[in-house]
Amino acid sequence: MKTVACIVQPGFAPFEFGLACEAFGLDRSDDGIPNFDFRIVTPDPGAVESNMRFSINVADDLAFADEADLVVVTPIPRSAWDHVDERVCEVIRRAVDRGAWVLTVCSGSFAVAAAGVLDGRRATTHWRYAATMARMYPTIDVDPDVLYVQDGRIITSAGTAAGIDACLHLLRLELGAEMTNQIARRMVVPPQRDGGQAQFIAAPLPVSTSLSLAPVTDWMLENLGLDLSVEQLAVRAHMSPRTFARRFKADYGTTPAAWLARQRIIHAQRMLEQTDLGLDAVAHASGFGSAAVLRQNFSRTLGLTPTAYRARFTCAVAEPAA
Repeated sequence: MKTVACIVQPGFAPFEFGLACEAFGLDRSDDGIPNFDFRIVTPDPGAVESNMRFSINVADDLAFADEADLVVVTPIPRSAWDHVDERVCEVIRRAVDRGAWVLTVCSGSFAVAAAGVLDGRRATTHWRYAATMARMYPTIDVDPDVLYVQDGRIITSAGTAAGIDACLHLLRLELGAEMTNQIARRMVVPPQRDGGQAQFIAAPLPVSTSLSLAPVTDWMLENLGLDLSVEQLAVRAHMSPRTFARRFKADYGTTPAAWLARQRIIHAQRMLEQTDLGLDAVAHASGFGSAAVLRQNFSRTLGLTPTAYRARFTCAVAEPAA
């Protein structure tokens, strides 16, 4: 992925627009991360007013989007959901037809839905708008309880900050785990959040905030190679297994087992990128036990075998095998 077109339309949301610029438009060459040819485009060049009543001047029309490797669709106002600019729809259709990436943030998914390319696919949008999307487009499998969805080369994301998660997910696919972790650190965000939108829907505050699970999760990250059971983790947290599992789900939006599996995948990614250790060694260090189990989990999560991932993302200098 070398070229990125970010489509803005009247009524765009500044924060979501800004996160696309941050993820794909910032010069990070000092950190050894390749830059993208990033351009902001719009159907009618000139002043484009945001939903905050200020405007930005966009010089480029949609032509660049027809050659971009990634087309980012920023949110569109509710008033435009049922009459999306046909020129934007055509650009989205052509992008999908030629195999380019298409990524939406929040209500930008309505523009992609209007283009017809989400029919028969799974997608998401902000949880407040999910029912509306499902009603407007009954052929789309709308999931209201995830941060983002990748279906083929189309990525739709939920509201506001979930767009960061979607962008980092795509960057991880294109640049690998280590470079994406560098980008996340520079953005001062977690490189990978787990859980769905439900954790961000209004809910009562916990009775006590003194029982942070951070020491337990930090210990888990330092001991991924161990057989970590809920019972063992609950003892470290000074809770019953049932209470620990419930608190973990409330704090992290997923089960301890699912969170742990994801962290093991991330650790395996980094080892494959930075070392030339054999798959059995990577599997044991990551907590998968065997190369066969590593392959199964890796392929299911990332759509690549560990060997294919290493060939694509290996660093220039690797640590020698022990």
